[in-house]
Amino acid sequence: MSKPPDLVQGTLDLLLLKILALEPLNGFAISQRLKQVSRDVLQVSDGSLYPALHKLEQEGWIDSEWKASENNRRAKYYSLTRLGRRQLEREAHQWNRLSAAISMVVKMKQV
Repeated sequence: MSKPPDLVQGTLDLLLLKILALEPLNGFAISQRLKQVSRDVLQVSDGSLYPALHKLEQEGWIDSEWKASENNRRAKYYSLTRLGRRQLEREAHQWNRLSAAISMVVKMKQV
C-alpha cells in the first residue's frame, strides 16, 4: 500500500473489517482476498496485516479461533463481531464522506 502511513493504517482497518464481513478467513486468505478484489493494486505485508488484526481483536471488532485450513494446516481464522459490524458502518460512512470531499478537490477545474 502507498504512503502516508496514517491514511494506510486507518484504511487498512476498514478494508479488513469489510473483508471479514463477508466470511471468516485466515490471515493468508485475507491478504489474498484484498489483493484479488483490488486487482493486485492493494497488497499488505504480514508485518502490517497481523498487528492490524491483533488491534481489531483487542478492540472487540473481530474474534479469532484456531481451525484447520483448506490444506489441513492449523490456522487462525478471524470473524467480525456485532461490535465490528457497527464499527464497519461508522468507518464506511467516514470513508465515503472523506473520499467524496477528496474527489471534489481533485476534480476542481484548473484556471
